[in-house]
Amino acid sequence: MSNAISRLDVATPAAARMRVGLDVVDIRRVSESMERFGPRFAQRLFSDDEIAYASSGEGQAAERLAARFAAKEAAIKAFDLAEAGVAWRDIEVRKLPNGACCLALHGRAAAEVERLGVSEIALSLSHDGDFAAAVVTALLDTPSRTTTTHIL
Repeated sequence: MSNAISRLDVATPAAARMRVGLDVVDIRRVSESMERFGPRFAQRLFSDDEIAYASSGEGQAAERLAARFAAKEAAIKAFDLAEAGVAWRDIEVRKLPNGACCLALHGRAAAEVERLGVSEIALSLSHDGDFAAAVVTALLDTPSRTTTTHIL
């Protein structure tokens, strides 16, 4: 028998309580959608406050909206919401007075996150050059029954 472990399932308390989602968005695609569909594009995906913030920086609307779209996608991944019927506007990025951003969840997104037992959420946004990115991390009150760490 080999000394190498081919697969070991370990549900460590820390790993079982952590959720992570990451997404990267091509800013050019957001800019093209804004040009092609006009205000309808933003109104379908973003809250009024998200649109107002994105529009407040001269020439930065596409970058800011792309980062917020990445945050929505990262949240969907972190909270496993792809099949939950969550509306884009149910996940909102808010700018805090200190300059940091946070997630505000509404409707079905809020209900699903509450069902998961999420106690803390952290959000990080970035945009540079042609891309915007977001990372969402969350801590659950108790380990998720479906989270397993695989060591290969």
